[in-house]
Amino acid sequence: MDEAMVSAERWRGQVRVRGSIEQDRAAPARLIEYDHDPFETELYENFSDPQNRLVDRAERSYAGQYDRRLRRLRERARHAEVDE
Repeated sequence: MDEAMVSAERWRGQVRVRGSIEQDRAAPARLIEYDHDPFETELYENFSDPQNRLVDRAERSYAGQYDRRLRRLRERARHAEVDE
């Protein structure tokens, strides 16, 4: 694989491993309820920003679509080898 493919695979792996921003929002929300620390409030506002949530959802969707595409291509190649 060339460097671009390795970099793309690494990025998709990181997207799959990290939790969604929706899940990450819950922790600062609980902390804010406990004590109103300004830093925690800023974190929660960052996680709640609609633009950040949209970008996170788009990244996760793109990574999943690409992985499904690679799986389909591998399946087609495997079936083509069997047919020969």
